[in-house]
Amino acid sequence: MTCKDCGKNMSYLEHRESMDSLGIELCKRHTKLIKKIILDNNTPLEAIQLYYALKEAGAHPMLEWWDGTKSIDIAISRVKLNIEIDVEQQTITHQQAINDLEDAMRSFKNGFTTLRIPAIAVQHYLKDTVSNILGIIDGLKANLKVI
Repeated sequence: MTCKDCGKNMSYLEHRESMDSLGIELCKRHTKLIKKIILDNNTPLEAIQLYYALKEAGAHPMLEWWDGTKSIDIAISRVKLNIEIDVEQQTITHQQAINDLEDAMRSFKNGFTTLRIPAIAVQHYLKDTVSNILGIIDGLKANLKVI
């Protein structure tokens, strides 16, 4: 049992505590850091799980990246991709839909692509979600212009 962040060997208690609270194998130090990020930013647990799955797949994600106006759940800056986890998809209002569209427009004007992924996709289809995001990353890489 090793930490997904630092590779440090973990005790059974560290492993059990991180798996029970986060669903990811993290040492005591990284469990504490991730819990602080969740508390400070209201980060969805699914964003944490997706972040580590993308990191393991070699995508070089950043967790809770500040874009100048708000914090993004996951960003992959090399291809200008912002990923937001949508935890309340069933209760979306017309105002929230317009706000989401405006956020996507602002990001796009700044050269970023924003993906809104339902939390249920991460909960039940994590491998498929990661695979699709990796495909999107490849597509964005192919279309990036070198200046």
